[in-house]
Amino acid sequence: MRIVADSNLKGYWQRHPSTRGALEHWRTTVKAAEWQSMQDVLRSFSKAKVLNKERAKFEIGGGNFRLIAAFNFRRQSVYVKFIGTHAEYDAVDALTVSKF
Repeated sequence: MRIVADSNLKGYWQRHPSTRGALEHWRTTVKAAEWQSMQDVLRSFSKAKVLNKERAKFEIGGGNFRLIAAFNFRRQSVYVKFIGTHAEYDAVDALTVSKF
């Protein structure tokens, strides 16, 4: 899968160093994947939560941070829509947020 605007992940972990390991793991796993459906995503990230047919939420850093990604399986593209703390996540609409 291709992560669109991959630099947003790097920028986030530079501002929040405690997320680096988890975000690098997420990034490496996603880039190596050839997912065709949300079921494939869940096979790689069993704790992910499917939000709708294109979006999923991932716990980062032991659940202290959240990442929302939108998937276009046909184009093999992933769009990071949000990365933030648990409290910041609670303040957004996970189905419509587009912070990046």
